[in-house]
Amino acid sequence: MSQERQQRIKSSMTDPDLNARKTRASAWFKSLQEDICARFEALEDAAAPPLYKGPAGRFDLTEWSRGDGSEDLGGGRMGLMRGRVFEKVGVHFSLVHGTFSEAFAAQIPGADQSDGQFWASGISLIAHPRNPHVPAAHMNTRMLVTSDSWFGGGGDLNPLLDYQRNQAFEDSVDFHAAMKAACDSYDGADFVAMRDHCDSYFHLAHRNEPRGTGGIFYDRFNSGDWEGDFAFTQEVGRQFADIYPKLVARRMNRPWSEAEREEQLIQRGRYVEFNLLYDRGTTFGLKTGGNVTSILSSMPPVVKWP
Repeated sequence: MSQERQQRIKSSMTDPDLNARKTRASAWFKSLQEDICARFEALEDAAAPPLYKGPAGRFDLTEWSRGDGSEDLGGGRMGLMRGRVFEKVGVHFSLVHGTFSEAFAAQIPGADQSDGQFWASGISLIAHPRNPHVPAAHMNTRMLVTSDSWFGGGGDLNPLLDYQRNQAFEDSVDFHAAMKAACDSYDGADFVAMRDHCDSYFHLAHRNEPRGTGGIFYDRFNSGDWEGDFAFTQEVGRQFADIYPKLVARRMNRPWSEAEREEQLIQRGRYVEFNLLYDRGTTFGLKTGGNVTSILSSMPPVVKWP
């Protein structure tokens, strides 16, 4: 590679304006992690006998570094909790950088122009509640930089009982309304397109069925207005942090039967199948040397295949 090309790549990855944007975005993702953890711990505090026993759960926050320690490749802060409301929940922050493998770089826009160099930061969440009446949920937002930069992410709801697994279910209606409110906050965000993208992405092709009742999903989002795109991404996080704890509180005190617990565990298997077979976020984390424990913490704690 010529010195001129090396300098051009270095300049594009260290542009002062871009560096400021990286700092702002990563700070936001980290603060959102802290906010959501606090809200989930408040739900743990609100749980009471006879449905819930034992102490309220608290997040175990663990810093991790990418690579073998010989150079700075970034890292993150893994947040895991096993409580009485949340059987298992992960809320993770990451900030990583380095060079993609040649094969993986071919799949990432702009990576060929940056010789595989990248920077990425984001938050990723998956909540598996103990009560089968409380829907599981997933949310992530991120910023990725190669020779270009963009945002991606979204949130989706995953009810586990048959009577809940339709978009007319009250919790799904309210969740979709929150995601629509995030899209309505910014002219460049098309709720219908992002909702449809979510439905098509979170689909188990081998079963020809949806993973859940949807939400929104967007990727490689760059309208040319970075401030607007960032504001929209922040609003997605705020709306999720507001609506999902309300849905948990709505359902968490409803008793459940052994049959409903069995149905919950079987439906959780669909989540495992999707993440291991189709999820691009899982692939990205593993292909870029991410924290394996953090990446695979999305797996439910107990699951059954009949």
